[in-house]
Amino acid sequence: MAGRRATGDLFEAAGRERAGVTAPLAERLRPESLDEVVGQEALLAPDALLRREVQAGRLASLILWGPPGCGKTTLARLLAAEAGFELVRISAVSAGVAEVRRVLADASSRLGGSGRRTLFFVDEIHRFHKGQQDALLHEVEDGRVVLVGATTENPAFHLNRALLSRCRLLHLAPLSETAAAELLARGLADPRGLGGRLDLEDEARDELVRLAEGDARRLLNHLERAAQLASAGGAEAVGPRHVRDALGARVPGHDRGGDLHHDLLSGLHKSLRGSDPDAAAYYVQRLLVAGEDPLVVARRMVRMASEDIGLADPRALRQALDATEAVRFLGMPEGDAALVQAAVYLALAPKSDAVYRAANEARRAAEQHGALPVPPSLTGVPNRPDARPYDNPHGSPGHVNRQQHLPDRLRDAVFYRPTRQGFEVRLGELLADLRRRRGAPSPRRETDPDAPEGPRAAPADSDG
Repeated sequence: MAGRRATGDLFEAAGRERAGVTAPLAERLRPESLDEVVGQEALLAPDALLRREVQAGRLASLILWGPPGCGKTTLARLLAAEAGFELVRISAVSAGVAEVRRVLADASSRLGGSGRRTLFFVDEIHRFHKGQQDALLHEVEDGRVVLVGATTENPAFHLNRALLSRCRLLHLAPLSETAAAELLARGLADPRGLGGRLDLEDEARDELVRLAEGDARRLLNHLERAAQLASAGGAEAVGPRHVRDALGARVPGHDRGGDLHHDLLSGLHKSLRGSDPDAAAYYVQRLLVAGEDPLVVARRMVRMASEDIGLADPRALRQALDATEAVRFLGMPEGDAALVQAAVYLALAPKSDAVYRAANEARRAAEQHGALPVPPSLTGVPNRPDARPYDNPHGSPGHVNRQQHLPDRLRDAVFYRPTRQGFEVRLGELLADLRRRRGAPSPRRETDPDAPEGPRAAPADSDG
């Protein structure tokens, strides 16, 4: 294995800063070897594929996917150093296609001159548009560069398939509580850190671990600020008061439009579907405290009211729409109570996806069968060659007759099958009677144990 060495101008300056006391604690404690990395044991175990590749000096192109502070940048730097590659780093936030092509051209020249391979690290790679991603394909394909992209967003949503097919996807986990405690101990004892000058009370340690939320950078930044307060006050140990004072006002994590945004909305939707009013209320407030647009929260509940409750409780949709109007009328923060009220109601309402299934099946029929003609008796055009008289149901007993409404090819199709939940029990009885009087087939209900369980197709705007 090649010895550790300087791996590019961009990291030489960072290395000099780490040696000085002015650099943040998280920067000074950056691992200097793969053995110092905390919290990614599954990827870096002695027998792991990635470790064997490094030892052999052969690396495949990688996409490192994980939350902030899990060590993506550090891992890229160490992979290059320990495999003996030249490291070149750019940020997708500011780099353009011209810069990407320049780096790739330099990598080709380096390989042809000194024979040294290049590890091309692209931070925030999900920010690259399709043209920038496509510019990487040829050199990654022929091995002139090893691409290591770092992203906090799901690569399946943000990277094109051609690029993903050329890279191995590694998911980096957030820092576990055990790993966080180990990192705190290192920060306290390491000469690059606090060097044993202060102790850390158990309660303060637990508070730091909890507040870090798996982010190593945040953990060490909080420790450093708390230690500064403790030292300024003459304390010999960092206590929970120092941690709270160092943190100041705190806003829960949220990334509007990113993975966490969708995770929180999904948590809300599935808590409503799962009839858990406490979890539903929590996710409403979690989103609002983090600065989410309250109408986004309201729209999710309106969708859920039709998708997962439907006609089992027809009032559920009205509750969600009333909450939306209340938010528009009151604004925030006063509108939060209306959103929580709707969330609690939806969580407690009987659940049925019969309307959701009917919508999906009707759409599939419309897509599969194309432009089927409307039955001539429904068109209202009396002079058509195929015209038939319309049989108005208002002249029939009970205002129901045997008029055919669906196109001929779908005349016996059934899309809506009420469940035995809530108000749909009554609707099912009514529908069975109407179908009998119309001469239509009576389908088995979805709750019939002998009825086949069809696949549930999720529309594009659903969380599934």
